[in-house]
Amino acid sequence: MARALVLACLAVLLAGCRGGESASSERTTVVAAFYPLAWAAERIGGEGLEVVNLTPAGSEPHDLELSARDVQRVREADVVLYLGAGFMPALEDAVEGRENAVDLLAGQTLLEAEGGAGRDPHVWLDPSRFAELARRIGEALGDPAAADGLVRELEALDADFRAGLADCERHEIVTSHAAFAYLAAAYDLEQIALSGISPEAEPSPRALEALVEEVREHGATTVFFETLVSPRLAETVAREAGAVTAALDPLEGLSADALAAGDDYRSVMRDNLETLRGALGCT
Repeated sequence: MARALVLACLAVLLAGCRGGESASSERTTVVAAFYPLAWAAERIGGEGLEVVNLTPAGSEPHDLELSARDVQRVREADVVLYLGAGFMPALEDAVEGRENAVDLLAGQTLLEAEGGAGRDPHVWLDPSRFAELARRIGEALGDPAAADGLVRELEALDADFRAGLADCERHEIVTSHAAFAYLAAAYDLEQIALSGISPEAEPSPRALEALVEEVREHGATTVFFETLVSPRLAETVAREAGAVTAALDPLEGLSADALAAGDDYRSVMRDNLETLRGALGCT
């Protein structure tokens, strides 16, 4: 009797394991290039989706180098979501010619970054444009309607930005790198970038002097730095121009601490909004 009971229990356990394996194998695997795309895919796909973010927490996606494991993930994924236009060259090389790879910027004309720094791929910093990407992600996952809820949330966020930045004393935002062309264009702001699209690029001493003078001429009171990049350049310009510094997050990725604290795209964007309102003297 005891032996029969043990065998019955083992049979139940094995059936459960097989069921778990079957359920897991039925999930769609999506490899996302970096945080905003991974976050949107998870929101749209729900529990039926297994999302792998290629860019580790706390890292910048611009210069991501793919490991052998990353390349394998790209090859084995059902869908790969990325942004082209040279934003992540190593990944673009890895997905070239692959039918499972979806360039969410395909067919779009990108804005020019301030100061002739090239084309700006940071479209997710304009929630209304990010809503368009969300629709494309829904299409890539084979269920366009699944993106409707996220699209509504992003449209509401866009409305909050428009209302919050409608009446401000200043409209110039001094940023550590040229990542905010879309945010500036969406809300009638002017971006003054201390460096180009790459956050690691730094101006020459002569260019730095010109930047300090430009900040003074515009009467900017705040120089914005980024959470994943050294604030040294922003602090230098602010000190010389008699301004203060504050964090403005381009949301290319979140740190491990931010993720552990429950932060996500929406909460960081709302923090950005409040930071902008304070720096620009909005009512």
